[in-house]
Amino acid sequence: MADENDSSGWQLTESDPGVFTELLKTLGVNLAVDDLYSLDSEALSTLQPIHALIFLFKWVSNQDERGGGSGSYDDAFPGFFAHQVVNNAHGRADAWLAITSSEFLREAHNALSPPSAISLDGLSLPKTSEDAYHFVVFLPVAGSVYELDGLKRNPVRHGTYSESGEGWIAKAREVIEARIATYPPGSLEFNLMAIHDDILPLLQTQLQTFQAAGNDVMAAEFAARISQENEKLSRWAFENSLRRHNHVGLVHALTLALAKAGLLNSVSEQAKTKMKTRIEKREKEGKMDED
Repeated sequence: MADENDSSGWQLTESDPGVFTELLKTLGVNLAVDDLYSLDSEALSTLQPIHALIFLFKWVSNQDERGGGSGSYDDAFPGFFAHQVVNNAHGRADAWLAITSSEFLREAHNALSPPSAISLDGLSLPKTSEDAYHFVVFLPVAGSVYELDGLKRNPVRHGTYSESGEGWIAKAREVIEARIATYPPGSLEFNLMAIHDDILPLLQTQLQTFQAAGNDVMAAEFAARISQENEKLSRWAFENSLRRHNHVGLVHALTLALAKAGLLNSVSEQAKTKMKTRIEKREKEGKMDED
């Protein structure tokens, strides 16, 4: 659950694969995260093996606590699970009373979502009701698909899966699609990401193999895929650098310059009009705002 001004010191995490991938790297986990726009076999094939799925959805208070009819609490879950008691930390900590005091984990978590330097406290602004979004994780454990949701008292077991075919992904797809079906038709308040092996080393090894075999066609194909992957990583690095940067000084300098030039009022009105149009467009399209 998200509260940007949470006093625990854990800041809101943006639902972005570049953010999650860098967080994993910071924690020493050699895995990567990518957006999924479909759960069909073809869309997943280039990311295999997939170790877990991160599902972001609009939280509704009257939802089935077990995540659907197929789910049941597993009090004897054999893996690690943390029940969340801190806003914005989602499901990524150990026994919360110990982990939330870990500066390393908190700094790694907050690195790409620095707290705002502008405080609105004391302005008596009217409170608005905003939609709440929440992360859960689906993954295979001991032959069953589990849902790890820090807001629930225990992991939710969604049943066994067949090792043949798509394996655990088929069962996870069934559960996720059933969850989405509980929302009004056409709802877009979801985001899905896959945690998978870092594919760059594998692509590089395959490129070398094809080059050594003199297979120029396949070598060119894998060289292109490596180039695309490197471009994506460069884009993520740039976007993450912007997330780390405190832009308050720049905004202050620009505001001061506009005021001195006598343009502040007109520019402010233009900005309000653009923002109003943008909000109306997003509401019409049913998109969630993560800015």
